[in-house]
Amino acid sequence: MDRIILHCDLNCFYASVELLSHPDLRQVPMAVCGDPTARHGIILAKNEPAKRLGIQTAETIWQAKRKCPDLVLLPPHHDLYRQYSRQVNAIYEEYTDLVEPFGIDESWLDVTGSLHLFGGDAKALADTLRQRMREELGLTLSVGVSFNKVFAKLGSDYKKPDATTVISTENWRTIVWPLPVGALLYVGRAAQKVLSQHGVRTIGELAAMSEDTLEALLGKLGLQLHTYANGLDRSPVLSRDQREPIKSVGNSTTFSRDLTTWDQVRTGIAVLSDSVAMRLRHHGLCAGGVQVVIRSADFKNISRQKQLPRPTHLMRDLSEGALELMHQAWKAPTPIRMLSVTAIHLVPESEAYIQLDLLDRTSAPRSEKQEKLERAMDAIRGKFGRDAISFGTAGEIDKEEPL
Repeated sequence: MDRIILHCDLNCFYASVELLSHPDLRQVPMAVCGDPTARHGIILAKNEPAKRLGIQTAETIWQAKRKCPDLVLLPPHHDLYRQYSRQVNAIYEEYTDLVEPFGIDESWLDVTGSLHLFGGDAKALADTLRQRMREELGLTLSVGVSFNKVFAKLGSDYKKPDATTVISTENWRTIVWPLPVGALLYVGRAAQKVLSQHGVRTIGELAAMSEDTLEALLGKLGLQLHTYANGLDRSPVLSRDQREPIKSVGNSTTFSRDLTTWDQVRTGIAVLSDSVAMRLRHHGLCAGGVQVVIRSADFKNISRQKQLPRPTHLMRDLSEGALELMHQAWKAPTPIRMLSVTAIHLVPESEAYIQLDLLDRTSAPRSEKQEKLERAMDAIRGKFGRDAISFGTAGEIDKEEPL
């Protein structure tokens, strides 16, 4: 029996929530941005009138203003977005217990075992969800209906806003294979570049490649993408109870050339800390501590950890803590083969109490500014892929592995 998976994606989520408080702006070009007072702030979301004028997520405010001098800019309200996200997922859970959020504005629903309770028609159920979002929360929704998670997500992206797309076992090749390869889940900018160099521009061309070739080009990711492109994804939709509590979040990097200088180490720590911080924010967690592991050229490991001054999910804080540990544990030019940075002692964002140092009056605005910056980067990566923006580059880094 084929599964019945829905992927529900709230349209222009940040902008849509802001418009609930500013209904007079619905027909006026408006955008949500990281810092409306900064000329180089970044557009996080825009409404449909702004979209029609060519305003794009991730472009700078000055670029957007060149296209539309009268563009109305609003600051983000992340607590409000999280509140609406919880309300939306509560509605989904009225139809199935298998609801798996994928970011703040997207969720998968497995309705295979419950669809018969709601009429047995998956498209009709998707349309019902869209109607409820409009009527109860004032938001619009695009829904993909398919037999696996990957194609359900493709379906929600296929037609927007406020639309339902069914990708079935009968029509999936016709719909999916002509799409650009970048539309497939986890095909980021770097993978697109590699595939393009080998003549692969559509999902169908990716599906036609041999597994051996894709593994040689992209490693394990290549095998995963081959599975996805051929409609063979079998990953389950995990309920709240099935999702194990996250005890740590970490990334490691093995280098093609051993690191021997502090500049190289700082770059490696920054890239790893950025990745870990992004994943913490995605899961709604903060770290009370940080751990680093150093593997030498002769494969000996050194591990150090420390408590952080306050729970955090910011790259800057994790990087500073990790570098303090590096200064304790490593001396240049001892060769480093592998580094890992891991966030430990995790607590939910809602429980993280940030105790400000009364003697350091700059700490609060610095943290707030950094929070806006890193969440703006999250929004860009969510729209354009993980490789779309970063704090810096590290040519030595070959392989980044989640822990």
